[in-house]
Amino acid sequence: MKKNVQRHYRRQILTGMLAQKKRLRLILITIFLLLTATFLSNEKVTVGLYLFAYVLVSYTVIAKSIKHLYQGNIFDENLLMSIATIGALILGEYPEAVAVILLYEIGELFEDAAVDQSKDAISSLLKINSETANLKTADGIQRTQLEKIKPGQTIIIRPGERVPLDGNIIHGATSVDTSTLTGESIPRDVTIGDNILSGFINQVSVIEETVTKVFSESMISKILTLVQNSQKKRATTEKFVTKFARVYTPVVVGLALLVALIPPIIIGADWAVWIKRALVFLVISCPCALVISIPLSFFSGIGTASKQGILVKGSTYLEDLSKVEIIGFDKTGTLTVGRFSVDNIQSVNGFDTDMILGYAAAAEQYSTHPIAKSLVAAFKGDLSKFRLSHFTEKPGYGIFANINQKDVIVGNPRALKKSGLTLPFNNVDKTTVLIAIDGTFAGSFSVSDKPKPNVRKALSKLKSQGIKETVLLTGDNAKIANQIGQQLGIDTIKADLLPNEKVTALKSIAKKAHDNGRKVAFVGDGINDTPVLANADIGIAMGGLGSDAAIEASDIVIMDDQPPKISKAISVARRTQKIVWQNIVFALGIKIMFLILAAFGIAGMWEAVFADVGVTLLAVLNALRLQL
Repeated sequence: MKKNVQRHYRRQILTGMLAQKKRLRLILITIFLLLTATFLSNEKVTVGLYLFAYVLVSYTVIAKSIKHLYQGNIFDENLLMSIATIGALILGEYPEAVAVILLYEIGELFEDAAVDQSKDAISSLLKINSETANLKTADGIQRTQLEKIKPGQTIIIRPGERVPLDGNIIHGATSVDTSTLTGESIPRDVTIGDNILSGFINQVSVIEETVTKVFSESMISKILTLVQNSQKKRATTEKFVTKFARVYTPVVVGLALLVALIPPIIIGADWAVWIKRALVFLVISCPCALVISIPLSFFSGIGTASKQGILVKGSTYLEDLSKVEIIGFDKTGTLTVGRFSVDNIQSVNGFDTDMILGYAAAAEQYSTHPIAKSLVAAFKGDLSKFRLSHFTEKPGYGIFANINQKDVIVGNPRALKKSGLTLPFNNVDKTTVLIAIDGTFAGSFSVSDKPKPNVRKALSKLKSQGIKETVLLTGDNAKIANQIGQQLGIDTIKADLLPNEKVTALKSIAKKAHDNGRKVAFVGDGINDTPVLANADIGIAMGGLGSDAAIEASDIVIMDDQPPKISKAISVARRTQKIVWQNIVFALGIKIMFLILAAFGIAGMWEAVFADVGVTLLAVLNALRLQL
């Protein structure tokens, strides 16, 4: 993310701190004035101190109520507090009027502190990237703005420094702390050829890195963008609470008017007594507990997930994740390691094995697919001898390129059949990449991958959490898909799927799930997974090996590609949802009870303060349990 966004966040945090200090000073001064007024015997001076204390502590509340009234937001907590306390002053209840606003401000102070605490896990991301890097130039090492550094340039990263840009190590070996991005506490050893992401911390020795992405496309920039955008996507529960408050507040104001007017008019009751009860009614009715604690609960949940290397793009996705009962998976890079190696090369029709590997590596050199990377790594010759003049990657098929003025196809059987070529075989036991040069079948490459070591345990954990069905949706051939799927205990296996066929398969599964009130998630990492990630109720991308397109299309990003994090994300989502509904039921239950007590004169202004500020504080503290 650009520097102005980082500055915006820092400014927001600083502004919040200054506002808290100002509020604390006003609270302390008001307490001093209240105590002084209590010990004075002069009635006029005492009343004057009470009024001065009230103006001092209520200025912000009254100003907000006038502003909101002007904006058409009539029934908010500031206006209700203003009406109730000014009414108390008119009735001569000076200490109570001041105390209500004072305790309200103390509650607001604690709430602000709680909100800031919940932001720490997310706002700490602002600190994981510097604004400059040590750029290696012909004139020596120069501190350079990140936006000015281009892919292909070399930067130096010293021990203790954060990796400023994504890239590959070209000199040195070290250990890096990845905890900020992945949540993993154990350092990762890296050496020449390894990819490292911006935000990692170099711990041991100096390394040199070739930059592979500009700052705006680096991992840390994407994370900060996700954090900023996550606050814009509100959960259904949040929207419900906001709409509910718009109906609830005017209803209780109307009831308060009835409490104030009906008894004096009908039975000739004391106006002062029933107006006071109505004012108490108004204080109790403030919807602060719901309006504050519900968004805070989701914010805390997102912050808790981010600590574990799970980035949630908005509270609506956290809410939907809690309802997921069916999960679909891509295979390569998601359930498997995603680090292929070339096992066997077969050339036919007079082509040389080194030649076809060179053509394949040249065609695949710009692809991000793990199989493509394995072909490039297997070629040890001079890649510059293969001049690439045209390159098209078709997800679900392969690469169509022009190399050394020859038309080259590197991909699966569908890619060759699409060009009208006949294959000498139909079935394969391993993942096989085929190559054709100038319309002639030239050979094949057998590559292998293996499941991630913890994936079977992760899938078992999902089952224990109530996930009803796991589904494998892959473009790989059926034999390999069935072998991997059965090995991992996956319920349903669908293979040989093009990207659009994955979407069709997912929609079919989702239709049945939606009929039963279930949600469906899909986990993937490649460009070919982008359509299905976007069409799932919840798209979960593997952020380490994952393509930019997959991360962009997803709703949740697992930063270290580890399947067990899916289970953790579901746990956080369900716990968040549980706390949200605890707060809703608790807040409404207490308020309804005290509203009834206030109408009968059993609850006074002090009880009203508990029903509003006290309940809000308890709801906020309950929300913060998510961070424990």
